[in-house]
Amino acid sequence: MGFWLNEKHTDGYSVKWKLNEILYTEQSDFQHLAVVNTFDFGKALVLDGIVQTTEKDEYIYHEMIVHPAMMAHPNPQKILVIGGGDGGTVREVTRYQSVAEVDLVEIDEKVVNICRKYLPSISSALGDKRVKIIIEDGLKFVKGKENYYDLVIVDSSDPIGPAIGLFGEEFYTDIYNSLKEGGILVAQSESPVFNRDLLAGVHKNINGIFPITRTYLTAIATYIGGFWTFTCGSKKYDPLDVTPDMDMLKEMNLKYYNEDIHQACFALPNFVRQIFE
Repeated sequence: MGFWLNEKHTDGYSVKWKLNEILYTEQSDFQHLAVVNTFDFGKALVLDGIVQTTEKDEYIYHEMIVHPAMMAHPNPQKILVIGGGDGGTVREVTRYQSVAEVDLVEIDEKVVNICRKYLPSISSALGDKRVKIIIEDGLKFVKGKENYYDLVIVDSSDPIGPAIGLFGEEFYTDIYNSLKEGGILVAQSESPVFNRDLLAGVHKNINGIFPITRTYLTAIATYIGGFWTFTCGSKKYDPLDVTPDMDMLKEMNLKYYNEDIHQACFALPNFVRQIFE
């Protein structure tokens, strides 16, 4: 018959997931971890009671956090991924032949381990020879790094627990310093409906540090409210001015991102523009 996970977001809004099976559950030093088999979305990673990614729609999030920025950079070679222990962001980054080095910095080693075991379709690239997995707090790791990375991707969980500091001005300043002259930051910046203040703060902080700031949108069925945002900070290259490489896209055979999506995602509704005002 199955049973239900009640994912509470606010006092007035929650999402109920019908589950077929609980595959794994544990309290780590940082958060409560679970892998469940859902009725509609396949296996899912759950952190502190909130679904982070599912087999059925994970490609939307992971393609969109990676490709708009990667396509904007003419030669991305050294990439830093902060968070993203499920491996989906790393999988998308390693599609690029120009990439020589990917540092994945994840604070909770158990996230990496359970995703490699239970979510192999998402974590498949974690064994790529270009990938180095570093178990460390991303806030501390990025300090002292200077002029090293071409892209830094902040694939953080929601701003609770160990991820709180990954939305702050000091952190973005450290990332700016870690980037090369043409470097680009991209960070997931939450729901424009339920996290308006956080999105406004992320945009303000990044805009105060980087010469070019772009927020863009996508729709993810399993995330709160459907709408989701990502925010880019770039030292030189404007993602909005880029025409994605059609031959490269064809070779990648992606499920969501394409040249039309690249242009359309930067078109913001009025209510989102007003958040930044």
